Amino acid sequence: MFRKMFVIFGASNILWMVFAVSQASQIDIFPSEPEIFAQIGDSVSLTCSTASCESPSFSWRTQMDSPLNGKVRNEGTTSTLTMDPVSFGNEHQYLCTAICGAMKLEKAIQVKIYSFSKDPEIHLSSPPEVGKPVTVMCSVPDVYPFERLEIELKKGNRSMKIQDFLEPSEKKAQETKSLEVTFPPTDEDIGKALVCQATLHIYDDDSPPKVRKTTKELEVYISPKDTAISVNPSTRLQEGDSVTMTCTSAGLPAPRILWSKKLDNGKLQLLSENATLTLISMRAEDSGIYVCEGDNPVGKDRKEVELIVQEKNFTVEILPGPQIAAQIGDSVVLTCDVRDCDSPSFSWRTQIDSPLNGNARSEGSKSTLTLSAVSLENEHFYLCTVMCGQRKLEKGIQVKPYSFSSDPEIEMSGPLVSGNPVTVSCKVPNVYPFDWLEIELFKGESIMMNKIFSKDVSKKALETKSLEKTFIPTTEDTGNVLVCLARLSTDEMEFEPKQRQSTQTLYVNVAPRDTTILVSPSSILEEGSSVNMTCASDGLPAPKILWSRQLSNGDLQPISENATLTFMSTKMEDSGIYVCEGINQAGISRKEVELIIQVAPKDIQLTAFPSESVKEGDTVIISCICGNVPPTLIILKKKAETGYTVLQSTDGAYTIHRAQLEDAGVYQCESKNEVGSQLRSLTLDVKGRESNKDYFSPEFLMLYCASALILTAIGMIAYFARRANMTGSYSLVEAQRTKV
Repeated sequence: MFRKMFVIFGASNILWMVFAVSQASQIDIFPSEPEIFAQIGDSVSLTCSTASCESPSFSWRTQMDSPLNGKVRNEGTTSTLTMDPVSFGNEHQYLCTAICGAMKLEKAIQVKIYSFSKDPEIHLSSPPEVGKPVTVMCSVPDVYPFERLEIELKKGNRSMKIQDFLEPSEKKAQETKSLEVTFPPTDEDIGKALVCQATLHIYDDDSPPKVRKTTKELEVYISPKDTAISVNPSTRLQEGDSVTMTCTSAGLPAPRILWSKKLDNGKLQLLSENATLTLISMRAEDSGIYVCEGDNPVGKDRKEVELIVQEKNFTVEILPGPQIAAQIGDSVVLTCDVRDCDSPSFSWRTQIDSPLNGNARSEGSKSTLTLSAVSLENEHFYLCTVMCGQRKLEKGIQVKPYSFSSDPEIEMSGPLVSGNPVTVSCKVPNVYPFDWLEIELFKGESIMMNKIFSKDVSKKALETKSLEKTFIPTTEDTGNVLVCLARLSTDEMEFEPKQRQSTQTLYVNVAPRDTTILVSPSSILEEGSSVNMTCASDGLPAPKILWSRQLSNGDLQPISENATLTFMSTKMEDSGIYVCEGINQAGISRKEVELIIQVAPKDIQLTAFPSESVKEGDTVIISCICGNVPPTLIILKKKAETGYTVLQSTDGAYTIHRAQLEDAGVYQCESKNEVGSQLRSLTLDVKGRESNKDYFSPEFLMLYCASALILTAIGMIAYFARRANMTGSYSLVEAQRTKV
């Protein structure tokens, strides 16, 4: 009996496909499930094998003949199709075909794809606060197919909402699905857990579904309330007494306690962040309303208490006053002066018992506290405590360090060019506190911009503050003055200087323009002449002039930085294009002129071919060549008894066919153009032939024909060469001066 067995391996299970073929071709599939489920991103292998065929032939395909999206490996009686990683392209019915001899059998398995690789995520719209609605969102990322998804949100053991996603997806894709529930937290919710459970029913039978869940403890907040203050020993005190005030406030999380004192202007001065505030050696100035505030992430609650401190009879005065603005780096002396006390004793402290950062010295009825090199650490309310017998009195002074030691700095983003935007920056370096700072920028008498800086309680450091303004300068701005005015002031105290300023005069540049070139006497000249080319360009500042010559490759070769470019004795090589550039820091303007140098005829070549001495009957070519700028006119003449006879030449060549004795004589070539002319002469000698029987021999006839052909070729060469070097005429006398 011939039997075949196909084995299919999944990501976490092994599927066997058994082909059992008997004489009745019976096929068994083991196990009996016709489909598998593969997680996107996993690796799945399908394996076919035969048990009773030694040399089977395998092939794999999908039922729709789509790409396999996998790798096939055949080895002996086994064939494996591996899909790594699994993707949407693997959702097919795969068929394995086995051929053993004449027998062909085929078995199929359905691969279904799903994605359910991540746990649900729980997000809250805001911190949960008792009595205030909050929205909980439970989302399941990267799920497929989502129409088989069910999400349930629980609070503790109670289900809050269950949602199915039954709408089939229009495309194959992993999607994030979510469920939202809004509810008002209560005290009973404290400590409960939010549970988001996602169930993916990927199987069509009773097999258990895929389940993932996430748990998050519900932290419920309670705004601060029931804030209370206890005072020991009393709210009515004598100077020199101490008092301890304890504040409590209920809330969840436990509120942070802040102690402040209400100033005369209604503002609060922060004193401590501890629940207990102890004030020692109280003085009359410590009388007032003290505020305790409970603070947590969801709210605040406040309670106030008033302390009354009764004065003693003797008086204490602190100088220079109740508050002083001290320049950082300077030295400040605080003086405590007592009246109506014979033997006072002194002590200095800060109101919150920070280090003094200074040196105290007492003598008689005065005590001084010297703050050398004032720094930000000296920003305190300093107290001078005076004991007179059993009586105690305190006076305080507020030291506010400031830094305003440098004038503003004006900077430009670039040179001032008429019509081009430029940004002006006005910087005030090393300023503190910058919430006292105001910067104004003026152009002439007009204000361009002002800026007031707000307070940043998180920073306590010297900073550089700046103002920036972009404007478009014009030539009318030249001579105007930019003024950067910085003010550092407060209504509560006096100090110097209160303002600083810097100025900068504007000089607006104008890019070069209206560049012109004046050529004298003309841009077309005779060789040896002199020429002046003068370049002018308008701009501010006055443009620098640069003369260059344009090379054959288009590059410019600088030759002079003078406004006038002079050639004393021009040569033909001086011909070309000359470029003048007006250059300043605002731009470049360019103008060019072409200089043409004309040369009188010279180097005339007057020749006779094959020789100046020929025999009667020979062919002779007399040619004249001259290469010049501008092109020259060639005239060939022969000297006669009455003068010269002009010959009918073609491109400077005259041909004498079968020369006769009368052709002998003096030949002259005259080459001329608008610049001048030149003559060349030669003497042609024609010798007569001897009469003999060999005069018309065949050999002579052949030589004659060959010579005629050679002379004709030479004549054509001379013709084309002459034509390449000759054109019409031009009159330099009539040329006018050129102004560019």
